[in-house]
Amino acid sequence: MIFDIVLLIILIICVITDIRKRLIYNKVIFPALILSFILHLIVNGWSGLVTSLLGFLLGFGILLIPYFMGGMGPGDVKLLALIGALKGPAFVLNTSIYMALLGGLLALGIIIFSGGAFKRLKYYFHWLYAKKNGLKVPLALTKDSMKATYPYGVAIAGGAILSFVGKAWFS
Repeated sequence: MIFDIVLLIILIICVITDIRKRLIYNKVIFPALILSFILHLIVNGWSGLVTSLLGFLLGFGILLIPYFMGGMGPGDVKLLALIGALKGPAFVLNTSIYMALLGGLLALGIIIFSGGAFKRLKYYFHWLYAKKNGLKVPLALTKDSMKATYPYGVAIAGGAILSFVGKAWFS
C-alpha cells in the first residue's frame, strides 16, 4: 500500500512537470528511488530489495535504447526505472506495454490535431503515387517535424495507472 501511495504522488508530480516544462526532475526521482530501496528492504527484507533492484533494471533497460536513439528523454527512462523499483519487474513490464500503446495514441493525436496534418497526409499520398509510378520524389520531412516532442511522461504515468487498474480487475 505504501508503494502505491508513493508511486501515485510521484506520477502526479512528474506528469505536471513534464507537461509544463517537458522535464522530469532528478530531485523528484532520486529521493523516491532511495526511499523505494529502503522501504523494500524494511518491509520485505533482502528479497524485497532484490525485487526492487530487478524492477529498476528492467524499467531502465526498456527505455535505454529509445533514449540512445534520441526518441526518449533521460527523465522518462528514470521514471520507468523508478516505477520498476517501487512495484517490481512484472508491474513495470505491464506498465511498459500500456505505456507504448498510450504513447502511440498520444503521438497520433498530436499529429492529427496539430496544424498541417491533412496537408502532410496529402503530401504522403502524392509521394506514394509517385513512388508507385517510378518517380523519384524525396520524402520531405521538415526540421520542425523531426524535432517535435511531447511529454512522454504522461504515457508512462498512464501506463502505470492502467497497470493498477488491470491488477485490481484481475486479482
